[in-house]
Amino acid sequence: MTQAKNRAGALVGALTTAALMAIFYVAEQAADLPFPPFDIFQWISRILPGFLITFGIDIMVTIIDAFNLGQTDDTAKLAEQLLSVALVFGLGGALGALYFSLQKKEGPAQKFARTLLPGAIMGLLVGIAVSFISDRYNFTSSVDNTLSGFWITALFVVWGIIINWVYNRLDAPASMQAPTALDAPEKSVQTIDRRRFLVILGGTAATITVIGSGIGAYLNSKKEEVLVKITGANPKDFPNLNDKLIPAPGTRPEYTPLEDHYRIDINVSIPEIDADTWELPIGGLVENPIKLTLGDIQNNYEPMYQYITMSCISNRLGGDLISTTHWTGTSFQNILKEVKPKPEAKFVRIESVDGFWEYVDLEVIRSDEKVMLTYAWDGALLKAKHGFPLRIHIPNRYGMKQPKWITKIDFVDEWEAGYWVSRGWDKEALIKATSVIDTVAVNDVYEQDGQQFVPVGGMAWAGPRGISKVEIQVDDGEWVEAELRQPLSEKTWVIWRYDWPFSEGDHTFRVRCTEKDGTPQITEQAGTRPSGASGIYEKEASL
Repeated sequence: MTQAKNRAGALVGALTTAALMAIFYVAEQAADLPFPPFDIFQWISRILPGFLITFGIDIMVTIIDAFNLGQTDDTAKLAEQLLSVALVFGLGGALGALYFSLQKKEGPAQKFARTLLPGAIMGLLVGIAVSFISDRYNFTSSVDNTLSGFWITALFVVWGIIINWVYNRLDAPASMQAPTALDAPEKSVQTIDRRRFLVILGGTAATITVIGSGIGAYLNSKKEEVLVKITGANPKDFPNLNDKLIPAPGTRPEYTPLEDHYRIDINVSIPEIDADTWELPIGGLVENPIKLTLGDIQNNYEPMYQYITMSCISNRLGGDLISTTHWTGTSFQNILKEVKPKPEAKFVRIESVDGFWEYVDLEVIRSDEKVMLTYAWDGALLKAKHGFPLRIHIPNRYGMKQPKWITKIDFVDEWEAGYWVSRGWDKEALIKATSVIDTVAVNDVYEQDGQQFVPVGGMAWAGPRGISKVEIQVDDGEWVEAELRQPLSEKTWVIWRYDWPFSEGDHTFRVRCTEKDGTPQITEQAGTRPSGASGIYEKEASL
């Protein structure tokens, strides 16, 4: 009987929670209210130990790669969102089972349950807890926190009351006097009524869930972020337009379309910051603390334009967490001139709206004018998902060292571990040289002077250290030098091409690169954690 009761409670809890989440989803899309499942997931992801987070990331990326589920960043974010919904769905079922199991069949407790107060109290407690979590970990809603908290709590109170009412409805026959043999038909009717009630409940919950999800999805499809173009250099005036080397068919675009630029961060949903109210306080150990608006940064400091390739430290060999675009901002050295750091200032602490933080050695900024505060990509203000209104670029570092959605900058005298460093990743996160084969163009074989050739192409990258040479090996043959296309800048990847003399059969192609100063690419295989992947990339092809 207890197990049946728990199962019924879990079913009721899950059904009501599904409908609840659908209502939350509609409210998020229609009124910009919080969607608690995402906030709960973000809270959990920040309190879990770093090794568990990394383990989860590795498992997720492995599955995405193994089943070719699409672009890593988009698929991973979708998986996180589905996990967050599944988590709350499961919690709702567990709370429903717990509520049913705690109810008594007789006595004062049963009379108390008939008042619906126990369910209301349960919903109130859950709602208050979720409201606190949402207040701290929601970075998307523009609604006042008090109003959001009231909305979340009120809906959970209703949720608890419904669970209480359903329990009372299902328990009503059981509270009657036990039937005799002569009452068997009545008992059968009561059982049928219970089942019919659960079916009606399930159908109602499913209807609300489907309709709510459909309305939410429709409203979401109508949302469109408007790109705000800026004046200045035209990103599409590529400096290598006259380069004669044509990339092999199937090679990645030299310039990543903005919609395809990878996105990796610690959030399930994209943080939203109001440009009209955003101010950046810059203080700490400085002689002249200041506050800057986005307009101040755009208009009061000399702009800087750079073509930059950036990669996530968790990008695997040949992975897609690497992109190239045009960055616009201002050199951090311009900020130093205005705030005048004190002699004891040694580091810069940068904080983001989502709770992310990182430290930058002040000497890195002083020694490299290309360290920049960035407000535009591809000739337009940053999109929300890429860090609007401000992010930093630090040359020769992976993306984990470069906060976005920046809300505060402080000059300090001591270094501390940043968000990912405190979770076991590399302190410096220096870029490792890498080279990748994008294509062995078996369908584009061409003939020249009586010899057939197969175009092979890809990219090589070592950050600002540059690439001087790319070499290809086929099977166990000699390493042969490929042709290099002029890069968009000294900070972008180099597109290479090698036209291989055709030979029928199954072949393995390998690639390696050399940096401009003659440093060879690291050939020893290493995973992404803690310092980034290394090793020789290879690709098989049948001709």
